[in-house]
Amino acid sequence: MADKEHNEKRVETSILPLKYVDLVEDVFHAVLAIALLVIGIGAFIFSIERLLTTAPFFPNGMIQGVNDILFIVIILEILRTVISRFTDGVYQLDKFLIIGVIAAVRHILTVGASVTLESGKSDTAFERAIVEMGLNALIVVALVFAIFLSKSAHRKR
Repeated sequence: MADKEHNEKRVETSILPLKYVDLVEDVFHAVLAIALLVIGIGAFIFSIERLLTTAPFFPNGMIQGVNDILFIVIILEILRTVISRFTDGVYQLDKFLIIGVIAAVRHILTVGASVTLESGKSDTAFERAIVEMGLNALIVVALVFAIFLSKSAHRKR
């Protein structure tokens, strides 16, 4: 009941009618979704071109290809989040947490590959890379735990 009164108050005190604000917001989200789709397609084309021209293909091209694919997956997950805003009316926490997990895993793989490939790294650079991978692993664990908490909170409702 209090929410209904609050919404009615919000409508009465608003300078612009909320239906117009919602329409502008929906149009803006649609433009963002189209921009993300174009960026994803462009990233895909660029990554295919880079995959074909990177020498040597093994291991540099393969590692770069995996890195590019995970970047495209991140873009597509953000696109999916924007699109789900149309259906649900809100941004979903779980989707952002999943994007964070993918980004952290991508960084772990990139740093791990660079440590493996570069044999002439100094001790300081090697230690820094190991600390980076450890921190990203902790971030992944924390984000997965947050996903678990979010899912269990939704189940209790």
